[in-house]
Amino acid sequence: MASIISAGNATNGLGISSDNTGIMTVKTGTGAGTTALTLDASQNLQFNSGYGSAATAYGCRAWVNFNGTGTVAIRASGNVSSITDNGTGDYTVNFATAMSDANYATSITVNRGNTNTTLINISRLADELSAPTTVAVRVVTGVPDGLRALQKEDSSYVNVSIFR
Repeated sequence: MASIISAGNATNGLGISSDNTGIMTVKTGTGAGTTALTLDASQNLQFNSGYGSAATAYGCRAWVNFNGTGTVAIRASGNVSSITDNGTGDYTVNFATAMSDANYATSITVNRGNTNTTLINISRLADELSAPTTVAVRVVTGVPDGLRALQKEDSSYVNVSIFR
């Protein structure tokens, strides 16, 4: 490997290197060091976060925390441009930057009331209404009404995370 940057002393150091295959490696420690971060030729980021070796990171591509009651309002978000209120307990999360495809994983949590305690409330993708797209995902929240039915209900704390 050809060293691009190195700094430190005999006890501690940091080295950033690259080779002719397009792989960039960041190492920390003494001697040859321990690989802390790798960026491979396919632009996959790998890092060691206490697991013993560097592994590919699958990042959260979008997230939002919003009030789903009354006038829908975003409290905080990343890569979410807006929320559309489609009716009681039915929301569309619109992405600021489109996903590469619609094959992402969606995690949804909801809280009812202002106690910040999760009560019996379920949420799911609204795939029977519209499949996830590269620009938005539709979610519904509510309480169980039988084995498969969902009684839609607005939730005061709705959290949606998108992973790809």
